[in-house]
Order: sequence, then C-alpha cells, then structure tokens
Amino acid sequence: MTTQPKRQEHDLLGDMEIPANVYYGIHTQRAFNNFPVTGIAISSYPNLINSLAIVKEACAFANLELGLLTEIKANAIIQACRDIQAGKFHEYFIVDIIQGGAGTSTNMNANEVIANRALEILGFQKGTYAELHPLEDVNMSQSTNDVYPTAVKIALNYEITKLISAMGVLIHEFEKKSIDFSGLLKVGRTQLQDAVPMTLGQEFSTYGLMLTEDQQRLVEASKLIQEINLGATAIGTGINAPKGYASKVCEHLSRISGLELVTAENLIEATQDAGAFVQLSGVLKRIAVKLSKTCNDLRLLSSGPRAGFGEINLPAVQAGSSIMPGKVNPVIPEVVNQIAFDVIGNDITITMAAEAGQLQLNAFEPIITKNLMNSIIYLRQGCLILAEKCIKGITANEDRLAQIFNQSISTVTALNTIIGYEKATFVAKEAFRLNKSVKEILLSQNILPESEIDRLFSLENLIQNN
Repeated sequence: MTTQPKRQEHDLLGDMEIPANVYYGIHTQRAFNNFPVTGIAISSYPNLINSLAIVKEACAFANLELGLLTEIKANAIIQACRDIQAGKFHEYFIVDIIQGGAGTSTNMNANEVIANRALEILGFQKGTYAELHPLEDVNMSQSTNDVYPTAVKIALNYEITKLISAMGVLIHEFEKKSIDFSGLLKVGRTQLQDAVPMTLGQEFSTYGLMLTEDQQRLVEASKLIQEINLGATAIGTGINAPKGYASKVCEHLSRISGLELVTAENLIEATQDAGAFVQLSGVLKRIAVKLSKTCNDLRLLSSGPRAGFGEINLPAVQAGSSIMPGKVNPVIPEVVNQIAFDVIGNDITITMAAEAGQLQLNAFEPIITKNLMNSIIYLRQGCLILAEKCIKGITANEDRLAQIFNQSISTVTALNTIIGYEKATFVAKEAFRLNKSVKEILLSQNILPESEIDRLFSLENLIQNN
C-alpha cells in the first residue's frame, strides 16, 4: 500500500496535514470536518462557484489598479479565477452548503483553491503561500461579509434568468392549448359548484396569464439583488479596503458578470439587511403557490377517467399502480405540487434566518443561499417538466365536456337580464327537480322561443368579455 503524499499547513489552531495534490487548504479541511451536515458540497451549485471566482477576479483587477497587487500576482489570480469559471477545479470546493460562520468556510475554500491554482501557474508547489497567499493576496481588500453575499447575489441572478426562461416555455404551452380549446364550451365552477359557462381555452389561457404576472414580479425582485455590498469588508465601514476600491471593484464585477450591479448607498445597512433575499423568496413562494393551484386543477379536471370530472386527458407517462391494472396517475402535476410544497417551506426557513440576524451581520446566509438556490432550481425544472411531459400532450374530452355542459343548470345565469332573477331561479329549480336541461324547461314553460334560447346560449353570447 502506498501512502498518499501530504503537505503541512498551519493556521491559528495549529498544524494539519493536507493531501499534497488537492487545491484546497487547511481552512477548507477544517470546515469539511466541522460541518458534515447535508453531504451536499457547495460544488453542487456551479453558478455559486463561478460567481465566487468572478468576485475574486474583479477584486484582483481593482487591487492591481490601486497598486496593491503586483501584476504577476494579479494575473495569476485572474487566470485561476477564469479557469474556475470555465468549469475547472470545482471538485475542490468541498465544504457543506450549510455551515456556521456566515459563509466564511465558503470564502476560505475559494481563496485556497484560487491561491493554489495561481501558485501552480507561477511555477510553485501548492501550499507555498509565502509566494502567493490565500488571505493576503486572493482575499485582499475583502471580507467574507462582502464577498459571500455578493457572490450569492450574482449566482441567484444567473439562476433567475434560467427560471424566467423555463416559465416562458410553460406559458407558451398553456397559450397553445388556450387556442386549441378556444371553441369548447364547459361549465365554470366556483367553490366546486356549477357557476357560469366558459371555454376550456379561457381556463388554460388563465393559467398562462398567472405565470406571466409572476415572471414580471420575478424580474422586479432580481433588480433588488443586483445591489451589492462589495467593498464593505467586515461590517460596512470598508476597513482594510483603500479609498475608491468599492466603485472600482463594482465596475469590474459588472463587466465580468454581465450584470448591471450597483454598490449600495449605505454599506453598513447592506451588510446586515437580508430584505432583498426575503423579497425574492416571497416571489418564489408566489410562483409555487400558483403553480400548485394550477396542478390541483389539472388533477381535478382529469380525474376519473369515468368516476371523476374527466374533462381533459393528461398524457400517460408511466404505469400508475403495482396492484390496479390499467391505472394511470397524474404524476407530473403531483411532482410539481411537491416542488411547490418544498419552496413554500423554504420561504419559512429564509424568513426565520433573515429575522434571526443580529447587529451588523446576518450569520445565517448559508441556509438562505441553499434554500433560495434550491427553490429557483426546483421551480425551473418543475416548469420544464410540466410543459414537456404534461401540458403539451393534454387533450380535451369533448364528449364529456358537452355532456356536463348540457346537464348543467349554470346556463340559466345568462337569462337574468332577459327573464329576471326570480324567473331564472324558478327555471333552475325546475331543471334540477325534474332532471331536465334548462332549455327543456324554458320550452315546456313557454318562457322563450327556441330560436331565442339558441341565440342566448351561443358560444359568443355566453363567453362575451366586456
């Protein structure tokens, strides 16, 4: 058995041996040992790792311009950051996504990987920090307390962009169905009771419109997390950062990230306030609630196939039962329901974490980060799955729609202004009592001629939009 080569590193707690070939160092190793919580490393969120590298690259440029870093060191750090943004070395970001220390372990992990890759670029061995140091050089003019939230906000913006796109895909499928079903009359329902006529197309159009409104709210929320506190350092006073650093680093960060980032007017406030995260989480919860409501409707409208509503048919994607032959379940709406439940639960956690912050820093941003990232990623996947595996393949059960519509007494509402509420109520009661259609009662009671009934009950008249 061969022994893996080691290198020795030192911190304030003492010495520790690190595998010689890894790019992280002692701070990362201690954090890995201290937080065996979820088993989910920060590398599971590639946009977070890339955003950390973007922040460190911008800081290196600013420090170079201000004469704090030599060109040799700055260029090595910048190249290391670009390597990470290209997808390299992510496997060395090993700390758990949930961690104590307000994200310090994540920042240390980034500092060490970047430093050791930069040392390699310069021709030195990993761990030879006298030549280029994770804290003195890579973390120059910075603190976890401004680096971490800034990187998180950049990563969230990237993820939000993908969610908005996925929502667009789902909206498009709802809109296509609204056109396909535009001529199919059905009974609209309130409180699960027959209400007034509508078309199946109107029903599906509404689902698309609800999501379109949420897209707009998501864009608004994303603007709030384009305000950053980089340059604040520890608590917002900018200690250890030179004059002019905050504006310079924001310019470089906007250029590298492609986002329109702005430095907060008050860095002390920005460093402790998690309000923008709460706002974003609230919008994600809103999306989840409406998606779940839509999926509830789809499950109800497709229930049956013979003992339920049976108005629409969801595409069959897998067998539904290990005991009941031929059973097919609405598994795609069900999984989106569960995504929604998780997002709603995440919002509670984010709310509590934001509220629990004390004095000049919120120590609980790691759990806020995890839950926001998961909510966005899950919602994105939910929208894509729902669009592709469910909405696209939905068909209308036209015979069933017509059967229910003709049996319903809801059409009597269209007569209120013609024969009056009292007489319309009488027609409805008689139709229900005799198990006849509204039209049959109108004709048998000589209330209206058949031609007028047909005109009043035409699609154009029943679903008019004022």
